[in-house]
Amino acid sequence: MTLECKNVWEHVSEYLDKQLDPKLLMDIEKHLENCEVCSAILDSTRNILILTADKRTYELPVGYSERLHARLEKAIREAPESKNDFT
Repeated sequence: MTLECKNVWEHVSEYLDKQLDPKLLMDIEKHLENCEVCSAILDSTRNILILTADKRTYELPVGYSERLHARLEKAIREAPESKNDFT
C-alpha cells in the first residue's frame, strides 16, 4: 500500500510510541525513506517531545524579556499594514 503524506501525519504519534501494527509500520517506514517532508516532520516532532520532557530550567539573562518585547514591538510597528496580523 502506498501512503500519502496525510496518512503518515495521522500516525506520527503512534509511530513514535511504537504502537503501530507491523504492516502499517512497514508502509510508513517505506514512505519515510522517500519523503523528505514527512521525515522532517517526524524528526521535528521527536525533537519537540525530547525538549518538552527535559525537566531542566534555565534562567534568562537580566533584561532579556524587556529586550525581546521591545524588538517585537518595533517589528510590529515597522511591518507593512497588510502583513500586520498581530493587532
